[in-house]
Amino acid sequence: MGSTTPAIRGGAGRRQDSGRRGAVVAALMLSMALAALDSTVVSTAVPQIVGDLGGFSVFSWLFSGYLLAVTVTLPVYGKLSDTFGRKPVLVVGAVVFLLGSLLCAAAWNMGALIAFRIVQGLGGGALQGTVQTLAADLYPLAERPKIQSKLSTVWAVSAVAGPGLGGVLATYADWRWIFLVNLPIGAAALWLIVRHLHEPAREKTPRARVDWAGALAVFACGGVLLTALVQGGVAWPWLSAPSLALFGAGLALAAAVVAVERRAAEPIIPGWVWRRRTIAAVNLALGALGLLMVAPSVFLPTYAQSVLGLAPVAAGFVLSVWTLSWPVSAAFSQHLYRRIGFRDTALLGIGLASLILFAFPFLPYPGSWWQPTLLMLLLGGALGLFQLPLIVGVQSTVGWSERGTTTASVLFCRQTGQTLGASVFGAVANGVLAARLGGAGDLDSVTRALDAGTAPEATRRAIASAVHAVYLGAAGAAAVAFVVLLVVAPRRFPVLQD
Repeated sequence: MGSTTPAIRGGAGRRQDSGRRGAVVAALMLSMALAALDSTVVSTAVPQIVGDLGGFSVFSWLFSGYLLAVTVTLPVYGKLSDTFGRKPVLVVGAVVFLLGSLLCAAAWNMGALIAFRIVQGLGGGALQGTVQTLAADLYPLAERPKIQSKLSTVWAVSAVAGPGLGGVLATYADWRWIFLVNLPIGAAALWLIVRHLHEPAREKTPRARVDWAGALAVFACGGVLLTALVQGGVAWPWLSAPSLALFGAGLALAAAVVAVERRAAEPIIPGWVWRRRTIAAVNLALGALGLLMVAPSVFLPTYAQSVLGLAPVAAGFVLSVWTLSWPVSAAFSQHLYRRIGFRDTALLGIGLASLILFAFPFLPYPGSWWQPTLLMLLLGGALGLFQLPLIVGVQSTVGWSERGTTTASVLFCRQTGQTLGASVFGAVANGVLAARLGGAGDLDSVTRALDAGTAPEATRRAIASAVHAVYLGAAGAAAVAFVVLLVVAPRRFPVLQD
């Protein structure tokens, strides 16, 4: 464990080693920026894309297809990085991502663009998982919060700048530049990785056997189940034939995954990921984090515009403030977990988050813009105390040969939680609206009516009630994460020596 570059004696050697590590960190930050920006930069360009290519009825797959590809490939890339090393996986993932970006820029219709977004996602899974794993490889435990804070800052800046950048490019240039701008950034990251990332030599072992059957089964199972969650209640009713067929096929494929992985010599998802208390607890806790994050990230902008009457830019500011406090709190958390431990720091963070989420429904109606803004600022600080200690802690309980798989399992659970949260909370919001409005409309339709100025005051109150119900559900998810950590996770993580 420790540095990915061999130790070099002497002051000049240490400076060379430090410079090489700095170059690799810069490459990781650029790679993370690619993956982070791609999740937000497309959203503001949708009107221009649809106006050029058509396909309004299926444009949501620009986001869903990318998310599905990233999520289902995370476990595969994690295992491959443990088997063949981080560098080849990261290089291949970056190349696939850039190829997908180039193809997206050349798309001739919405179907082609969606297909090429999926190609992007196949590379994005390698970027997300391998960057986080290399961050732990590069730094010993005492210094690991430095790189994690830098990566958190990249995510924060991307969340704030992405929609604005997409809007500027789509308005003053062409929406295709949203994808072309990835090419120089990715090329710089690739050059730094190829030139400066030198992984330590490992013991010679027999030729590794890749569990391709398991990889295919995981990909198919994840793809089918996530499609059922993403499209259920949107493209078709939850209890319709397509929905039931997808869930049935997903469960059958899940049984196939278990059967294949039990027989595999080197399974893609090894059983120890769930047999070790620490990893299992972190997986479940971060799955709950992904679920609860849906409440503010998806529903708060609607609340800010429909209930508070804010313009889109101001509504975006209300949401974005949590990206300011999150990395600051994450950087501070190292001082706390060194005193009280990883688990107790995370318990403090998620406990505060549950109280903040629970407080949201008690805001006055219609209220003022500063009230949800303050709650979001506090929520970002609480979640910074929660997430970073868990990621640093769980990565520190495994050696190099298991770190990629462990990191990928954590990220996979968080991504799956987000997908589940979007489906569950969407159903909750629409159910509350139907009850308050006498069964008429869903969140999308009533929001469009508000934008057109044709909705009565009762509709605004119904939207407020729907978002309040979603936040109560998010508070429940935070409470579940608290209980999981308290009951399942050991009080002291079994940290390995660097």
